[in-house]
Amino acid sequence: MDGIIAVDESQRIALYNRAAERIFGWHVDEVMLQPLDMLLPARFRGAHGGHVRRFGETGVTSRRMGGTSVIYGLRKNGEEFPMDASISQLVSPEGHLYTVILRDVTERVRAQEDLASFAKQASAIREQEKSRVARELHDELAQSLTALKMDALWVRDNLQGDTDTLRAKLDGMLAMLDASVAATRRIAADLRPLVLDDLGLGPAVEWLVHSFMQRNGIACELEGDADLELPEPYATAVFRMVQESLQNVAKHAQATEVHVVVAREEGGLRLRVVDDGVGFDTALPRKTASLGLAGLRERAQQLKGKVSVRSMPGRGTEVEAWIPVHEGEAG
Repeated sequence: MDGIIAVDESQRIALYNRAAERIFGWHVDEVMLQPLDMLLPARFRGAHGGHVRRFGETGVTSRRMGGTSVIYGLRKNGEEFPMDASISQLVSPEGHLYTVILRDVTERVRAQEDLASFAKQASAIREQEKSRVARELHDELAQSLTALKMDALWVRDNLQGDTDTLRAKLDGMLAMLDASVAATRRIAADLRPLVLDDLGLGPAVEWLVHSFMQRNGIACELEGDADLELPEPYATAVFRMVQESLQNVAKHAQATEVHVVVAREEGGLRLRVVDDGVGFDTALPRKTASLGLAGLRERAQQLKGKVSVRSMPGRGTEVEAWIPVHEGEAG
């Protein structure tokens, strides 16, 4: 598993095992007695020799190379790769012998980079949701309540005025209160729909589809189990994935029809949202609008599931998710 390379005081290679051959791509006959620099990217070669010499002067038997930072090697084909390495020294009558034990950590570093990118996207999604709620509270509730306050002040100051005018003003206030109550319920439902807690996942998804059609005027067909039940955190995750998929359609797809599938399959649950909209090129660099898709992937990964997105310009988009559900957890 681990590559082992030993160099003498002049930092020429004196030992090079088979694991090192696999990692670097050079055969042992090609590297023996060659400068260690050949296994390092050019930008690190000048400083590396000094680091090794100072290590030799410390008298320390061994230590990790690079401290907390990642160090890089250079393969025969010119590819750079990250590695973990430790160095030890042995003093003999012939001089110092430095031995490096190293491991290729390309996959680990890539996973860490993916995780950091994922965390950044998740944070952006949360901030986007906070902004949406704040904007709706300001645009709908705050303005309505301000208008109601002004009308209430007018009524107070005109209690002795014309009865018909007062009645008309009060009727307007009542209508505005009704609208404010409806807006409050809608915003609260977006944050945490009571239908999911009260009736279960199946009716909650039906409610989502019905609300989507009412708000956007886009035909939407639902296929699945009306009595579908899942425990938490599965129910909320699936509900949010359907919700976010439909929001993506409403914002970006310019679709006229949508087909939603939420159905149990052996070993898990299948979610599919297909629209006939404008589509997009999945090979292009990710844009801000793809934060919604990042949210879907985040929810799926939290449940050890996966999400695939298939789309072409002018050919619509299909978002499909698979969520593994252990036996006994699906209702």
